Amino acid sequence: MIDRFRAWLDASPTSFHAAAEAARLLAAAGYSALDEAGPPEALAPGSRRFILRAGSILAFRVGARNPAEAGFRMVAAHTDSPNLRIKPRPHLREQGYVRLGVEPYGGVIHATWMDRDLGIAGRVYVRDGDRQRAVLVDLRRPLCRIPTLAIHLNRGVNDDGMKLNPQKDLPALLAQSDDKTAEPLRDLLAAAIGCEPAAILAWDLSLYDLTPATVSGLNGEFLHSARLDNLGSCHAGLEALLAADAGPLPDTTAVLALFDHEEIGSTSERGAQSAWLEHVLDRIVRDAAGDPAGGLSRALAQSWLVSADMAHAVHPAFADKHDPEHMPKLNAGPVIKQHTSQRYGTEAEGAAFFLRLCEAAGVPSQWFVNRSDLACGSTVGPLVAARLAVRTVDVGNPMLSMHSAREMCGTRDQPHMAAAMAKFFGGMR
Repeated sequence: MIDRFRAWLDASPTSFHAAAEAARLLAAAGYSALDEAGPPEALAPGSRRFILRAGSILAFRVGARNPAEAGFRMVAAHTDSPNLRIKPRPHLREQGYVRLGVEPYGGVIHATWMDRDLGIAGRVYVRDGDRQRAVLVDLRRPLCRIPTLAIHLNRGVNDDGMKLNPQKDLPALLAQSDDKTAEPLRDLLAAAIGCEPAAILAWDLSLYDLTPATVSGLNGEFLHSARLDNLGSCHAGLEALLAADAGPLPDTTAVLALFDHEEIGSTSERGAQSAWLEHVLDRIVRDAAGDPAGGLSRALAQSWLVSADMAHAVHPAFADKHDPEHMPKLNAGPVIKQHTSQRYGTEAEGAAFFLRLCEAAGVPSQWFVNRSDLACGSTVGPLVAARLAVRTVDVGNPMLSMHSAREMCGTRDQPHMAAAMAKFFGGMR
């Protein structure tokens, strides 16, 4: 599984690539694409479908019983990670250099992006006759670097820290050129796509760290990679769904929802705050159950959502940042996340359910509760729970260096989480 996990991370430099890679893996396992705009079609028990929408994807397997009677088993995670987005008119020409202007996406730890070999990936819209089409692009070679200032010119850096202005300090070096009119990024993209530079209309592009996912530690206990938050949870959900498919068809209908835009609040047409998941669930009830009166509300009343997002492992140098009784450790199992103000969607009912899932899967479990004097983060769980009125538990695997350009987790935790989720998709009550 760790080899598959590493391959997944390396194949997913952006949310667009992550969703496309999920679609590829699902298709290889027998899932087929469902046209959102298409007419109704019967969804017999065992039907396996997915809907790809840019950087988000929803997949489902219809259970043996009417969803209005048996309910859904849903896992939600997010495909996006903090990064540096390239601006629409990015070329900055100074001192004979060409830099690319960027805008931080999400809670970026700026300093971790310095002095790294950076590629460029995302989607590009090109002219196609009198229409437009999207092309996924991955310029997987060292193209950019954001160099630090030498300590000789910044003597206080080790005492004062590296403070970076996103507008001034984060643009990435791309080339040396005195040509004031050239657009080297546009030329690079056109060559990769096989079109004329003038055919490129717009893009959603990010810089990304080129270092592959790597197993480390004396006993291979750690994994280092970019984008663990939250591709780790996405991968665990995919592994669990496909593992559950190998068993008997349960009564419940399994749903995997991988949303884009969580790192910037989930407010988009394909984010967790949108009506997208609700619309798809309504369609499943309609096409799998003949749309009985009140079918969706009946289904949701019997459903569960596991919201999966990576959790804060205790840092050996900063243990005082944790509540002393709630210190998750790497390789010690999935973490149940709880917050009294519902920044996480867990209450006792959901926690008890997930503890039983872990017990049934034979894996350990842990708790995370924020220090009472520190602000707490959040995730898609409360957003989806509020929109759907569905019971929810927020969980995640523990990690270090969250929101760094390069993060760290434990190699034993990934199979643990996937095993617990597989029990969940298997219909355990």
